[in-house]
Amino acid sequence: MRRRPVTLRVSALLATGAVAAATGFALSAPTASAAAAGATGYATQNGGTTGGAGGQTVRATTGTQIHQALCGRASADTPLTIQVEGTINHGNTTQVSGDSCSTAADKIELKQISNVTIVGVGSGAVFDQLGIHIRESSNIIIQNVTVRNVKKSGSPTSNGGDAIGMESDVRNVWVDHVTLEASGGESEGYDGLFDMKDNTQYVTLSYSTLRNSGRGGLIGSSESDVSNGFVTFHHNLYENIDSRAPLLRGGIAHMYNNHYVSLNESGINSRAGARAKVDNNYFEDSKDVLGTFYTDAAGYWQVAGNIFDNVTWSEPGEDNNPAGPNPTSNTSVGIPYAYTLDAANCVPSVVSQTAGADKGLKVSDGSCTPQTPSPTPTDPTPTPTDPTPTTPPTGTNLSIGAGADGTSKADGTSYGNVRDGNLSTYWSPAGSTGAVSVKWGTATTVSKINIREAAGSEGTIGSWRVLNGDTGAVLTSGSGAGVISFPRTSLKKVTFQITGADGTPKVAEFETYAG
Repeated sequence: MRRRPVTLRVSALLATGAVAAATGFALSAPTASAAAAGATGYATQNGGTTGGAGGQTVRATTGTQIHQALCGRASADTPLTIQVEGTINHGNTTQVSGDSCSTAADKIELKQISNVTIVGVGSGAVFDQLGIHIRESSNIIIQNVTVRNVKKSGSPTSNGGDAIGMESDVRNVWVDHVTLEASGGESEGYDGLFDMKDNTQYVTLSYSTLRNSGRGGLIGSSESDVSNGFVTFHHNLYENIDSRAPLLRGGIAHMYNNHYVSLNESGINSRAGARAKVDNNYFEDSKDVLGTFYTDAAGYWQVAGNIFDNVTWSEPGEDNNPAGPNPTSNTSVGIPYAYTLDAANCVPSVVSQTAGADKGLKVSDGSCTPQTPSPTPTDPTPTPTDPTPTTPPTGTNLSIGAGADGTSKADGTSYGNVRDGNLSTYWSPAGSTGAVSVKWGTATTVSKINIREAAGSEGTIGSWRVLNGDTGAVLTSGSGAGVISFPRTSLKKVTFQITGADGTPKVAEFETYAG
C-alpha cells in the first residue's frame, strides 16, 4: 500500500479561488434551481429535494450577504437561490438577525429554514476556514463550491471543524459538485469533511471531491446515534483520507461509482447495525476499504462489481472485521430510486472529469463518458405556462382511493383531504409554500391534474411545480390553480409543489387523470 501523509500547505490552498468583489447583492426574477439535472439518490425520496427552485435569486460575495439574503425572505421557507462568487471567510461573515433566519458569525448558518440553494457561479466560490452548518432544516441544495481548512481547534475555528455538517432533524439535502478539503487530521485541528448526526435523513453527496483529511465524514456521532440514514454517495473522489469514508452507525447508505485513492487506515466503516450497498466502486492504493473497524458493534454490506487495486487488508480481530481480502455480501439492501451504473473500470476516468467544484457540473449517464447538463445553473427558467381555465378533465379521478403525503401541513389539515372528493376539507402547508403528493401502490399513467382551492382560502396559489415523485423530475411549472397538463407519465407518485403563494393556500382537491 502506498501511504501518503497529509502535507498540503495552507499557503498553497490560499492561492486558489476568487477574491470577494462587490459589497452589495442584487435580486433578480425567479430563476431555475442550481440543480440543472435534478437531485439523485436518496435526496429524491421523501418528497424530493429542489432547494430554492421557483423563488428569487440573490448574488452574494460575502458571508454576511448570504445571511442577509436568508434573513430578508418573507418567511423561513420562502424559496431562495443564493449565487455565490468570491471568497467567503471570517472577515466578511457576520451574524444577521431576522424572523426568517438564525445565523452566526463563525459559520454559514442554515438553521431552522427550508427551500434554499447555495451555488457557486462566475469565477468560483470558496468558503475559506468557514464551514457550512445545516441544523433543523430541510430541502437544501449546495452546489459548485469549495470548502477548505475548517478547524475545530486552533484559530480560527468554525462549525466544530466540519466542512459541511448536518444535525438535528435535517431532511432532504443534496450536495453536488463540491470540493471539501483539509490540511491534516485531528491533531492539526480538523474534524470531518461531511458529517451527519442526530436524525439526519435523505441526503445525497454526488460528483464531489473530499481530500487531505484525517476524517472523511460520518453518519451518526456515537453507537447510540442511529436515527440517521438514507444517504447516497456517488461519483465522488476520496483522496488521501485516513478513515471515515464514511463511518456509518445505523441506517442505510448507498455507495456507487466512487473512486477511493489512498485511504490510509480504513474506508467504508459500517457499524452498529448499519447497512451499506457498495456498487461498482474503484478502490486504489488503500487499506481496509470496507468492513467494521474499531468496535465490536457489527455493521453489514452488500457488494457487487467493485475493483480492488492494490488494497491491503488487516487480520480480523475483536474490534476489527475487514470485508476483504475477498469481500462478499452479508446483507441485502433494497434501493427505492432509479440509478445507472458506470462500469467500475472507467470510474477513475469519469470521476476525474466530473467530481469537484468548477468542473462545469458534468455528470455521467452510465456510458463512461461525462456529459454537460443543460441548462446551466444560471440559465433562467422557461416562462411558466399558466393552467388553461377549462372545465375539469373527463374520466376517472385517479386520486380517489389513492394515498397521499407531503412535506408539511398546517394544524387541522390533512394530506388525505386532497383526494377524498370533498371540497369542504383541505390541505394547507405549514406556511405559504410546501408540497403535497398523491401516490399509488403500482405505476399509474397520469397526464393531467386539477388543483381545486377551497372556498374562503386565506391565500391563493402563486407559482408551482409538478414533480415526478419517483424520480424528482419536473414535469411542468406554472402559476395559479386549475387544470394542469403535462406529457403522459407512468409513476407511483405525483407531487404538487407550491413555491410561491399569497398567504396560506388551501388545496381542497388534487385530482389526477390519465388523459
